[in-house]
Amino acid sequence: MNVASRIVPPATGVFNKTVPMIIGCALFMELLDGSAVLTALPQMASDFAEPGVRMNLVVSLYLLAVAMFVPVSGWVADRFGPRRVFIGAIALFTLSSVACAAAGSLAQLSLARVVQGASGALMVPVGQVILLRWVAKENLMRAMSFLTVAGLLGSVLGPPLGGLLVTLLSWHWIFLVNVPIGVLGIRLVLHHIPDYPAERGQPLDGLGVILSALAVGSLVFGFEALGHGLLERRWVLILLTVGVVSGLIYRHHARRHPQPLIDFSLLRIPSFAVTFWGGNLFRFGSSAQSFLLVLLFQLCFGLNALQAGLLTFATGVGACLMKLLAVRIVRYFGFRRSLMTSSVLSGVLLATCAGFSLATPLWIIVPVLFASGMINSLQFSTLGSLTYADVPAELSSRASSLSSMSVLLTISVSVGAAAALLGVILQWRGQSHVDQPDIAAVMLLFGLISALSALLFRRLGPQAGAEIYRGR
Repeated sequence: MNVASRIVPPATGVFNKTVPMIIGCALFMELLDGSAVLTALPQMASDFAEPGVRMNLVVSLYLLAVAMFVPVSGWVADRFGPRRVFIGAIALFTLSSVACAAAGSLAQLSLARVVQGASGALMVPVGQVILLRWVAKENLMRAMSFLTVAGLLGSVLGPPLGGLLVTLLSWHWIFLVNVPIGVLGIRLVLHHIPDYPAERGQPLDGLGVILSALAVGSLVFGFEALGHGLLERRWVLILLTVGVVSGLIYRHHARRHPQPLIDFSLLRIPSFAVTFWGGNLFRFGSSAQSFLLVLLFQLCFGLNALQAGLLTFATGVGACLMKLLAVRIVRYFGFRRSLMTSSVLSGVLLATCAGFSLATPLWIIVPVLFASGMINSLQFSTLGSLTYADVPAELSSRASSLSSMSVLLTISVSVGAAAALLGVILQWRGQSHVDQPDIAAVMLLFGLISALSALLFRRLGPQAGAEIYRGR
């Protein structure tokens, strides 16, 4: 019997941060890689003698693979056991990272990125399933805060780290840095995460796999193409239409299937439903912030990718600090008031970013971004824990699949909608390049959308989720 097989979850009231840190590191590795690769696209284009616009395939195919495999992640975790799937996903992500670094052409790199995306689609949702089975309910928020901080840090550290590696070494090292992280991660999983048994009774919803993959994949890739100008508008429209129609067919199928792949009946759980709809509305407004700030800092202020990445690093520092405070804040104010207040403050801070100009001093920009990182960290920590507060343990894998799918889709829609809106503004003004007022107008609108999510969080009871932040 191996070491992990003898491990038992921590007793009620006792919090062990080892498992949350291991799962958080897996999320960190995935998001660090995803954000860092953006800075390397010009050097990749030069090495492969490809037009710069074609290098967007490196990002888009990865997202497409993630979108198509996320829906099946819950069933795979139940069928083969979450620890086994988690280890396999980390190993495949690490090996595909080596394949990315060894690629000699855009076609080889694109194929490796598809495999990397498929493994990433299994890695994070299955890690969440392990965490939900491991942690005592009263410590759920503390555990989820590790995922929140890891996600924010990975996204924030990626651009400056990528710029540094590309400048000092080469783009290959953006992928090679995953190797030691992946090897160490597998070793830690084997020693610290219990081997939960597989559940072999549930058959795979084959039609659900096809319909959900077609729906989510078409929508994510369609909005990604819209946001980055990868396809002509008519092809984008066809993709979005296919996605919507497939989604509607799947919804009809799920209502008739006894064990659907994506279980929308989870939305009958009041706390899950409120955080699902309110959280997605909040993410729709806030997820475009990074995209818009990059445009503002690079296109309007003339900063390079490394300078812009270092400037936005302040959001990561704020996110880390909030990890120390989130549980105390929620314990004092409760989930309802914390979510409502942070929604409004996030909208205000995004609107404040809309006022940035070349004349705005750094001593104003940096604190605003720092505060934005803190507020977003608080919001995502509370959402991540309250989402699963009332979900039965036997449904945790289904809840993780549904939640992960909606997060991925909402982020893609947010960036695509922001880019489309900027395109409409440019067409209306008869210009070919964005200016600060154009970005400011979009930021104001998306800040308002973030703030409006507070209206949905009002539906929570004053004591909602109280049992999941009592642990110390």
